Amino acid sequence: QVLLVESGGGLVQAGGSLTLSCTASGRTFSRFAMGWFRQAPGKEREFVAAISWTGGITNYADSVKGRFTISRDNAKNTVYLQMNSLKPEDTAVYYCAGDEHTYGSNSREYGYWGQGTLVTVSS
Repeated sequence: QVLLVESGGGLVQAGGSLTLSCTASGRTFSRFAMGWFRQAPGKEREFVAAISWTGGITNYADSVKGRFTISRDNAKNTVYLQMNSLKPEDTAVYYCAGDEHTYGSNSREYGYWGQGTLVTVSS
């Protein structure tokens, strides 16, 4: 089992920045590719970004490309999501997810999930 705990959410004005963190415990973190997903009120969960086991490969949704950066520190068992130039439409609960076999954009492929952290972007 892997326990994932997100932190760093909050309220920010449009144009501002936030950094989300997701810390893992329970198994060897470097064996897991990691992803960030988000779910806005009344909408389905959507892919945001993903990173491979060593961090050498990253993948982004078009809506966040150029504004968000995913990274990981395997020594700290932590994956990050740096969010810049935030927009009101980025408001959502952000979830980190992990899996040993994928760093894709399909949420159903991820076996482990955190509880989520709320990001609210005011206009």
